Amino acid sequence: MPDTRKHRGAHPADRRLFADDQLPALRTSVGDLSLLLTRDYSMKAALKLVGDRHALRDRQRLAVSRAAASDQSKEHRAATRLPVEAMAGKEIVIDGFNLIITIEAALSGGVLIHGRDGCIRDLSSVHGSYRSVNETDQTIDLIGKTLEDLRPKSVSWLLDRPISNSGRLAKRIRDLAAENGWNWTVAVVFNPDAEIITSSRVVISSDSHVLDKTDHWINLTRYLLNERLKKFWLIDLSG
Repeated sequence: MPDTRKHRGAHPADRRLFADDQLPALRTSVGDLSLLLTRDYSMKAALKLVGDRHALRDRQRLAVSRAAASDQSKEHRAATRLPVEAMAGKEIVIDGFNLIITIEAALSGGVLIHGRDGCIRDLSSVHGSYRSVNETDQTIDLIGKTLEDLRPKSVSWLLDRPISNSGRLAKRIRDLAAENGWNWTVAVVFNPDAEIITSSRVVISSDSHVLDKTDHWINLTRYLLNERLKKFWLIDLSG
């Protein structure tokens, strides 16, 4: 069935699954999962153990998995994170889908998760196909105006070629950049994670795999949400 959503908002069950009375179990689950990851359990096995123990539903398990982090990962991400102000004069590379989808979700009223590593993540999934929503242009504009104020030397966007419609999104980013005079490059590549990790640029991403392997990153999503939106649905599972 084609994706016909016009917004990347909340799932119908989210108000119940992430109600206040659910938060203690979710926070405990994040702690339990993080402990198992610290002890080198695989995410799949550890999440099943924790999810079954606390009788979590699928979306709750997804939230817990995106909030958890091993002690090793948490320490590495803290050590390699740069302050937002450090962006001035730097060359940056943006994990395109990662950033855009989270901001789209925030603008659409979707649930966001504040994780143990300080990152804010959404619960959306493109499942191999991206479809723009009503908030897509607003999202790109918001990112662009935020970057204008932070004054990086250059901005390189990378999008996943295997995800359908990535070319259309790349064109939209280029068009909006041209309209606003933003000096951006946008590339659609087969493995953006690998290119981001090996890049000498400062990374903009909240992808756990990327953050565990990069040397310098900036938590732009958190800054943008706190400074530009201020009002969004955030569940704090950071512990």
